[in-house]
Formats: sequence, C-alpha cells, structure tokens
Amino acid sequence: MKADTAPPTAREELITLKHGAGGRAMRRLIEETLAQGFTSDVVDGFGLAAMDDGAALRVGDRWLVVTTDSHVVHPIFFPGGDIGRLAIAGTVNDLAMMGVTEPLGLTCAVVVEEGFRRSDLDRIQRSMRETCREAGVTVLTGDTKVMGRGELDGVVINTTGVGFTDYLVRDAGLEPGDRIVLTGPIGDHGIALMAARRGFDLDADLRSDVAPLNLVIRAALAAAPGAISAMKDPTRGGVASALHEMASKSGVGIGIEEAAVPLTTVVRSAAEMLGLDPFHIANEGKAIIGVRPDAVDRVMAALVSNPLAASAAIVGRCTAERAGTVILDTGLGRRLLAEPEGEPLPRIC
Repeated sequence: MKADTAPPTAREELITLKHGAGGRAMRRLIEETLAQGFTSDVVDGFGLAAMDDGAALRVGDRWLVVTTDSHVVHPIFFPGGDIGRLAIAGTVNDLAMMGVTEPLGLTCAVVVEEGFRRSDLDRIQRSMRETCREAGVTVLTGDTKVMGRGELDGVVINTTGVGFTDYLVRDAGLEPGDRIVLTGPIGDHGIALMAARRGFDLDADLRSDVAPLNLVIRAALAAAPGAISAMKDPTRGGVASALHEMASKSGVGIGIEEAAVPLTTVVRSAAEMLGLDPFHIANEGKAIIGVRPDAVDRVMAALVSNPLAASAAIVGRCTAERAGTVILDTGLGRRLLAEPEGEPLPRIC
C-alpha cells in the first residue's frame, strides 16, 4: 500500500519559532487557534478581537487599559539591557501605545530554571527596579515558579500592566492625510542581540534601544490633544509588520519615504552584511505615531525635546489608495514594503 504523503493540514501543523516572532505567522496562529472562543468584543470596550496592544474597558468617563506580555529573550543580558529591563519597559510601552502614560502598576511572574545563578536573578531584579523608577511605576504583586534543570532555558518573565486614560488611542485610527512619525532610529535592539548572540565584533558601540516610552508619549499627547490618531511600538516583526497592521486595521494605504527613516550607520552596515532588512528588525524603545496633519509640528516639537526621541522624524503619510498596503519610496522608485513572515531572529523579546 502506498504511504500517505499528503501535506499536513493547518491543524496538524507543528509550531515553529516563526509563530512567536511577529509578522503574519504569529498573527494567524493567534487568530486561528489561541483567540478562538475569546474574540467577541466586550461590552463598552475593546477586547481580544481588536488585536491591539491591550484591552480597554469603559469605567465611568475613563478607559481602563490592561495588557500582558511574556519575555523569553536570549541572551538574558545584552548590550543596553537585560530581560528585566525588557519586561518592565515592554509592558509600560504597550500601555503607552493606548494612551496610558501613568500606569497604576504592574504584576510580575518569574519562572526560573533549577541551577540558575542567584546573582543573575539579583541583577535582573535590580534592573527591573531601575526601569520602574524611570517609568514612575512599581510592581504591585507577582508569582514565582521553579522548573527542573533542562525544562526551561534560564528564566521567563511575564508582566501585566493596568492604567487609566481619558483619551484612548488604538492602532486602527489612521485616516487619509495623517502623517506617520517614528520616534527614532530603527533596528538597534535586534541587531544588538544578534551581535551578542553570534559573537560579532562590529567595532562600534551597538546597544539595544530598550526603554520605557511613557514620558515621551505623555508629552506628545499633551502637545496636541486629540490629534494622535494611532500608535504602535514596532517590536517583533519590526516597523514593516507594525505598519502593515496599522494600515490594514485602519483601511488606509501608507507611503514611507525611505530617506526620512532614522537609521544609524552601524545598524545599516550590519543589516547589509547579514542580508537583513532594517524594516523587519525588532525595536524595544521606539514608537510609530499617526498624527493629524495640522498638529504634526507640535507633536514633533514635544518628541525631540526628550532624549529618547531626539531623532524623531516624519517618515510618511496615509492615503485613501491601496488600503492595507505599505509603499516604500526608495528615491529611485517605489516598491511594496513586504510584511515579514516572522522576525529574522527568534527570541528577541
């Protein structure tokens, strides 16, 4: 009898690292499997169906925003940060992208592998405390588990954040004419981790951009109340994935001027050497902001006054044509900016 060589169905597909690395593969996994049965929008709010950076519930005349994130970065310590700083900043930034710039607090669950060094755990905890001080937030409660040796790769940290906002910002709010702003150079986090992981000597001070952005976003929102239409932090899948999500959900096309996109010389060189597209590389201290055209100068002035956004730039605009697509103007022509299937370097955050 002839063996069955038919390809596996979607339900028989094996999970691979690309399913957790941002981009189309991860989004399909969430929509087709993990979110099934949970995707109905909540009453008077936005839940899992919105696929935003968090959920938003109406409480009186304000919005309560809740977000959660798990962190499995490798290596645990990297130039510019570590898993502890990443855990705090990542959750603070998810809240900030929805308009919460003064979080009520965070929860923290830590799962540690047997044999993990106590001194490294102390170092991670100090880093979390320092990042909390930067963001003006604290950890309110948490949980600890220990797994057997070989059952876990070092340490996993989950953080959940909650906070109120009067002005809810969603990643689906772009309109034709809105300007697209990037708060700084792209690709620093992904390239720094790749260099650390592979032992590359790039003869440069290459560091992750991981940082809490809530104070930056607070200033931008205050500079032009009601004028920020959408925000997203381009983590896994990079700027390309974030822009595609924003364009698709908002029903607009996005045009990006490549020459306007901030990019350091070392990241550009490293990406070219490794054959990577900087638009596909993860960031942990940058935001993409949609701004109404009549307010963009005020928002830019507020951004560049903060050292974390000193290199902010207007990089594109939204159009009514080709909804859901992102077009890159290279200066020599125009091309579709492809959405990645997944982050080129897994376990990036």
